[in-house]
Parts: sequence; structure tokens; C-alpha cells
Amino acid sequence: MLAPLALSLAVNLATACAPAGDGWTVLFDGTSVDAFRGFRQKNFPEKGWEVADGALRKVAGAGGGDLVTREQYRDFELELEWKVAEGANSGIMYRSTEDLGAPWQTGIEYQILDDAKHPDGRDPRTSAAAFYALIACEGKKLATVGEWNRARIVARGSRIEHWLNGVQVCSADLASDAWLKLVAASKFKGYEKFAKAHHGHIVLQDHGDDVWYRAIRIRRLEPPVVPSGEKLELFDGKSTAGWKGILPGAADPLQAWEIRDGVLVCKGQPIGYLRTERSFTDFVFELEWRFDPAKGAGNSGVLLRIQGEEKVWPRSIEAQLQSERAGDFWNIDAYPMWVEPSRTNGRHTAYTHGNEKPLGEWNHYRITAQGGHVVLAVNGQVLNEAFDCAPLAGPIGLQSEGAEIHFRRATLQLLR
Repeated sequence: MLAPLALSLAVNLATACAPAGDGWTVLFDGTSVDAFRGFRQKNFPEKGWEVADGALRKVAGAGGGDLVTREQYRDFELELEWKVAEGANSGIMYRSTEDLGAPWQTGIEYQILDDAKHPDGRDPRTSAAAFYALIACEGKKLATVGEWNRARIVARGSRIEHWLNGVQVCSADLASDAWLKLVAASKFKGYEKFAKAHHGHIVLQDHGDDVWYRAIRIRRLEPPVVPSGEKLELFDGKSTAGWKGILPGAADPLQAWEIRDGVLVCKGQPIGYLRTERSFTDFVFELEWRFDPAKGAGNSGVLLRIQGEEKVWPRSIEAQLQSERAGDFWNIDAYPMWVEPSRTNGRHTAYTHGNEKPLGEWNHYRITAQGGHVVLAVNGQVLNEAFDCAPLAGPIGLQSEGAEIHFRRATLQLLR
């Protein structure tokens, strides 16, 4: 068993996945393996993998199976270092699911290999850094066996890039005819789910050989968007035209709201929300917010795709605005959506890490809703994602939830 696991096999994602700045999350810091578990297992394998000299080693012939990240990813940038023993073979797979018997049956593989001594090195399409069995590299410079290489994978929508030692060596568009033809002519043609998942695990393969990984980190990226051409200014700093107040039981539906010096101020009472008169399905919604430091921290939220009865908590997806929790999700009234189970407790899904500015400073929210995918970015960093969201048209709402909060620069870009 691994020495770091001797005391506890409990998951501690808050430690193992502490942010490393600029949105990066450390998956392996040289000691903790808490960000990983075995494929189709609850815990990290008790054999076959070990931590030594700051590296995560796959021990040749010791079993253990493939490793998968506890979290799942769609659009991301992954960086790590790797080295192999003479003649060794392994791989990094991504957007891989546990639906089938092995990760390679659903996830694309970045090949890890000793090109000189392993038979796969004879075919450029199965050599190091290639899209395994599909696309060969160009301009590749591989380190000597036993020395460290730097891998980088960038996945954004259907476009994927493989990098090796600072050079982009191959790329693919999963939506292109060329890609579909390559898959149809490959070993993967019999697997209908291959490269089809819109999100999945990062996988370190157990191919039975000695391989080492270190300095593993990842950051979530905002999805690519295709604007429809229409961009709306939802608040002009002068009036609440285009908005409707929902304050159940209040005589004045706008009682909780006023405009001061071009800023939309929510006084926090009565409880309810202010919503757009128009409904939206696919969009990028941006706004700035702050709490008044003289009045202290508070709570609020942005309601997305509001449905049904106009009650205090309408059926919707809430992008949280509670102080120090901006980037959390709340599922209100069982809105259909899938969120990361490891960060979810009931209706609440915690962010990956906090990225708010000090109390009283303006923060920026960028919320992208495309079909079933909703992404929350706070001050330029993606902090949360939801998948399989019901793509229903609905208003956008700003909550009045007991504390004074200020809003400005609310804009919406429609998406195709």
C-alpha cells in the first residue's frame, strides 16, 4: 500500500485539489493522491501505484488498474510531466466515462511511450503524444528514456490539442468529417460511446509497465460560444425597464429595488427577486456585483431559466452570490441537471475554489448557458459546471435575500 495512504484513504479534495493560482487545481503535488481513485472503485488502489521522490509511479507488473480523477471535466487545460522505463507503454485519457469495461473504450488517449523500444513506436499514430491509433504527431522532440517530458492537453468544445515539451504536436476537431472517418476506420469503430461524452474523467493508464507522473494540474476553461449577433444591455443604469419585480406579499413589486448613481441596489427586503421580462435559453450573461462593506457580507443569487410559479424560490438553476460562496450552484425545485457528485450535498454544489475580491470591491460574473451545459466563471476563473440541464427558455432573476447588494453592467449575449 502507498505510504501516504497508510493513515487514511478518506477523500480530502479541499487539500488535494487546492487552487494553484489563475484557476489551476493541483491533482498531484508529489504527496497526496486524494484527487484520484481506481477505475470503477471508490478508493485509490491498494497496490500497483506508489508515491516516491515526488512522483506517482505505476509499478510494472504489480496490478492496480487505471486511475481516474474523482472529478469530471469538459473544457480544460491539463499539464503534467511524465517519464517511462525502457520499452514502457501507458497513456493519459480524457472525457472518459465508466460506462464500459475500460476507459479507452470511451476516452481519447494521449499516448505515453518509449518510441525507440516499444513496438507501438514504429507507427506514428501510436507513438508518444499521438491521438492513440488515430492521429500522428508533427515536430515532436521526445526526451531520452528515463528523463522527464512535459505533456499538455487543451480541450475546448470539439477542438483538442496535444502538446509535448512546449510544442503543439497534433490536434483534432471531434465534430469534423475527417475525425469521424478516422474513428470509423480504427479499432474504436465498434464502440459507439468512444469520444462522445461531453464530460468525463482524466485517466492515468495501467499498461503493466513502469511509468512516472508528477506536477499534475488542471484548470477548467470557459466553453467556446457562437454569438447570434444580438447583444442586450439588460440594465442601463437609469431604470428597471425590461424587468419585473416578484416580491410575494408586497404591495409594491419593486419595493426592494432602487437605482443610485447608475447602480441597481437591492435592499434585501422583502424577499423575492427581480426578473427579466424576456425569456432566454442559450446565452452568456455578465454582470458585476458587490456587497456594501459598511453593512457587511450577505446573500443573493442569479436565477437562470426560471420556470413555473412566480414564488419566492421559483424552479430554476441558481448561481450563488452569497459572500465567499460565489460560484456555487443551488438546484431550486428539482430543476433537471447533473452536477459533480463529490462536491454536492442535496441541492447544493460547492465551487472548486473561491475567487471573490475583498468585501466592497466589484466582482464579475460570467455565466454561459448552452443547451444542457451551464458554466459559472467568477472574476475570470471557471468555478463550477452543470451538465444535462433542461434547455428550457426562462427569465433571468436577481435575488432579494435579506442583505443589500449592488449590481451594474448587466449584459446578455444570445448564442446559437
